[in-house]
Amino acid sequence: MIMQKLTSPKHTRFPHSLFGRLVLVLLVGLLVAQSLGAYILLRDRAASLYEAGGWYTTQRFVGIVELMDSLPSTQRRLIVQSLNSPTLRVFLVQEPSLGEIRADIQSAHTGHMMALLTRQLGSRPVNVSIVAAEELPPMPGMMGMRHDHDKSVHRQMMGFEATVYKMEAQLSDGTWVGMLQGLPEDHFLIPGKLISTLLVLLLSVVGLSLWAVRWVTRPLASLGQAAEALGRDINRPPLNEDQGAKEVQHAAKAFNTMQKRITNYVRERERFFAAISHDLKTPITRLRLRAELLEDESTRENILHDINDMEIMTAATLEFLRGEQQHETPQAMDIMALLETLQDDRQAMGQNVEVSGESKPYAAQPMALRRCLENLMDNAIKYGDWAKVSVTDTEQQLTIRIIDHGPGIAEQQLNEVFKPFHRLESSRSRETGGVGLGLTIARGIAQAHGGDLTLRNHSEGGLEATLVLPR
Repeated sequence: MIMQKLTSPKHTRFPHSLFGRLVLVLLVGLLVAQSLGAYILLRDRAASLYEAGGWYTTQRFVGIVELMDSLPSTQRRLIVQSLNSPTLRVFLVQEPSLGEIRADIQSAHTGHMMALLTRQLGSRPVNVSIVAAEELPPMPGMMGMRHDHDKSVHRQMMGFEATVYKMEAQLSDGTWVGMLQGLPEDHFLIPGKLISTLLVLLLSVVGLSLWAVRWVTRPLASLGQAAEALGRDINRPPLNEDQGAKEVQHAAKAFNTMQKRITNYVRERERFFAAISHDLKTPITRLRLRAELLEDESTRENILHDINDMEIMTAATLEFLRGEQQHETPQAMDIMALLETLQDDRQAMGQNVEVSGESKPYAAQPMALRRCLENLMDNAIKYGDWAKVSVTDTEQQLTIRIIDHGPGIAEQQLNEVFKPFHRLESSRSRETGGVGLGLTIARGIAQAHGGDLTLRNHSEGGLEATLVLPR
């Protein structure tokens, strides 16, 4: 069915509305920009902290070297033990142990630290490296430290992730003093305050962007709704021409102009056909009077039959035009009660009508919808001697199916019968008195409610008329 195709959802990854697409573009752009900005900021922050930590470490090591060089060898051991802390280890060795340790992590910071140490320690031999904490082995030959103490040092140094600075310098008596400085883990973590700031900024910009997009697209949504409502009510109120941007205002003004022209055209057409149909009554009446004066009975009957057909067509045309000119206010209707009333009226006349199903109240034009259902029931009874009405109600639409047991319609003629004054005399009964406006009126009423009326030949014989009214 046409309405089912129109209302069936399309599965897609991207939104179809302008609002959804603008929001998607803004969100993706903001997320990418914020992510890149946060990455650059955090990388620069980490580099700055790393460099500052290296500068502080070199200053600390210079102070230790100068202190050790000023003390006699007998007092250095006591000072070393007092300097050790969970994040700092000082040791004395006879030979530098730097070459015995494999450093998997080297950095440009070592060159900077070497330059700082050389500048402050002069020509004193100095070694600097950066090693991974988990790769740091016990230091053999540490003066004043037992082997189990070396393992303790190793375990404590392994408590730090990332890297450990190792520096060694030669004292004036040939002894080497070394220092292991672990960098705290916090130096490499993403700061919560920075993330909170970025998150607040992102949410603020997203909220402002959503409001701006909604502000820009709301007039466009109103324009789309007005275009859809125009098909149901040509006399709907005009759009506000002062809402939205300049381009939207121009579109609203053009839409109102178009609506006004269409309304004038439809009204002029209605007046034209109504005038013609009304003016035809006078000559038809004169023809009937003159036909009555004819002496030839056969000729008189033929002329009166043609005049009667003209009167029927004229009356049907006036009724059709009056129906187009009527504009009822939609009201909540009990569809099942309406169908049961129509059923009782036809059963009282000896006609066979069955009604089944259930429905919630539906907002419709009462007289127009009643006329639509009456036309469909009358067609089913006239052409099929029986009308079976079934109602299906969902959250999206109300569907009313009317099935008869008639001969049906040729497939190529299923859409032609909706044209005004179109009749299928070869396949439908001639004893109808109609002029081919019943289905035209019924479909016009369905479309005025935003729905549609379709026909198909039923699989078990007969014709099935499906009236779909969206909620």
